[in-house]
Amino acid sequence: MDLDLEGKAQELAEAWHGPQGATSSQPALLMVSGLPGTGKSYLSRILAERLPAVVVSSDNVRKSLFPAPAYTADESAVTHRLCRMVVAKLLSRGANVIYDATNLVERQREAIYHLADKAEARLVLVRLTAPEEVVRQRLAQRQECRDAWDRSDAGWEVYQAMRRGAADGGRFQRNVIVVDTSQDLEPAIAKIVRVTRHSGVRRV
Repeated sequence: MDLDLEGKAQELAEAWHGPQGATSSQPALLMVSGLPGTGKSYLSRILAERLPAVVVSSDNVRKSLFPAPAYTADESAVTHRLCRMVVAKLLSRGANVIYDATNLVERQREAIYHLADKAEARLVLVRLTAPEEVVRQRLAQRQECRDAWDRSDAGWEVYQAMRRGAADGGRFQRNVIVVDTSQDLEPAIAKIVRVTRHSGVRRV
């Protein structure tokens, strides 16, 4: 399949951040990470409204390229490459960006750090967690009642496989805000918004 990723990135950036979209002289890049069912898309949607910001969801980007995704390694590589291209274009337009993906591997996260550094954007890292039983219930509910905002196909088996592999992804090399999404989210949301608005790029 011959994909024009540059053209697709431009198309998505313009669709998600039009001429009237909010801009900043120093935009922020929030990277939301976590296993399936930990609430990444839900939290990203709330943060997008509060900041405001544009959400770049790997699930949405994947399905814009592959309407019936096979979730192969090659497909995932193309998807995440396009995600990074869209993020870069949005930052260049002055938009705050939330990158919603599992982001479990530090080597892949480093590419996002580089994007933020290059754009001189404020980088905020958020890692979501939740007890396994809570995740199991959420994933079961996802299959029964699909949220229009939730484009993920991941179920319990995918969660288990990714959880086993997550330990090999490496620790975050920059400061990260850890949020247990089984708890009251409002304090965490307030903290993330505050940090995003007032902090610059910080290294551990």
